[in-house]
Amino acid sequence: MNAPAPTVPARHPAGPGAVPVSIRALATVLAIAKPTPERWRKIGEDLTAGDEPMRRLVAWMSDTGAAEMRPLFEQILAHGLASVPDVPAPLREFFGEFEPIPDWVDLARVRRGQRALRRGGADGTYIARDVSFLGGYQFSSFNKTLLRTGVLEKGSNKRFAETLQWALDVSAEGGLEPLGVGYQATIRVRLIHEYVRRHVAALPDWRGDEWGLPVNQTDMAATLVGALIAPPAGGLALGIVMSPSELEDIAHLTRYVGWLMGVRDDWLPSSFRDGIRILYQTLGALSAPDETTKQLAAPMADDPLEWQFRAMAGLRRRIARAQHLSLTSSFLGPRTMRKLGLPVFVLPWYPLLRLPVNLARSAAALALPGGLDRAARRGRREQEAFMRTMMGAADATIGASAHVMAVA
Repeated sequence: MNAPAPTVPARHPAGPGAVPVSIRALATVLAIAKPTPERWRKIGEDLTAGDEPMRRLVAWMSDTGAAEMRPLFEQILAHGLASVPDVPAPLREFFGEFEPIPDWVDLARVRRGQRALRRGGADGTYIARDVSFLGGYQFSSFNKTLLRTGVLEKGSNKRFAETLQWALDVSAEGGLEPLGVGYQATIRVRLIHEYVRRHVAALPDWRGDEWGLPVNQTDMAATLVGALIAPPAGGLALGIVMSPSELEDIAHLTRYVGWLMGVRDDWLPSSFRDGIRILYQTLGALSAPDETTKQLAAPMADDPLEWQFRAMAGLRRRIARAQHLSLTSSFLGPRTMRKLGLPVFVLPWYPLLRLPVNLARSAAALALPGGLDRAARRGRREQEAFMRTMMGAADATIGASAHVMAVA
């Protein structure tokens, strides 16, 4: 007897919609086509697909007693399976699969990819915030999940800071070595995702036939490449020039991180171009703004007005707001800015100001002996300084702004 065909939630459109102008332009340059009808249907079907290994583990933890099992999970995550004698079978099964580094992962390439992400510096982080993260609010399906998790009660600034902390951990030196901070952060985010699925999908107002599964495979694929591949791709337009091998190493790192995150193999990028293909094709399915888009985007655009500056704070906050809106407008274009409820046109003064600086730095990094390592150290200092500007001494622990861990 044949298995029933997977269902496609009603929110999946009949065909690809508009995508931000910068992504559309890059897809054109790379000769990336719109998805075939078969691929388009698969994008829709995977709106209902979750993370089966983590689903099984969390179901067992909840049935057995999460209060007792969560410390055991954290012990294994931080110190490895070998640190716990007589590990219960579900934990042994999960960590036995995801703790060892797979044979297909080339750690030398991962390390070079991490260095390239650090080299992106503050401007690379700004693209992640102002383009990927802020622009993501036009995807109302994401917003429907967020509004039901309590994440937004503490504000977009904290939520982005937590995402940035994860990215800093993933790109840190040694972060993806065995039991590294990036490995731990990614598995912990994966656990939180499953609690979100359980919590949100069980709410009486969640319409699964229309919206699919919270934190599904299509959504995860889009956010994965949006977080790790879109910033260096956007950085090229700001003069952060990376060699082809660096871009491919970033894609390899992204593939490994996605595997740790629970993204299925067919959604993991095989190359930098493939990562852009995934981004372009999924955004065409997910770009559906609604009333939540402006509700969430406008406060984030104003977050710089609360940032921590040591001197002339008022003036620097206003400049920071204008700076980040300049970047958002330059990459997303007037149509997307209108959807977000932001000023339709903002002078691209910040990209124009940074372009010659980044071109000069990139030339030095690529041409001089030791240049890549020096650029990566400077870039990481900039990224950490930006985190302090956003958060001061406040906590940016992964998942600190969500409450689903307590209620699921």
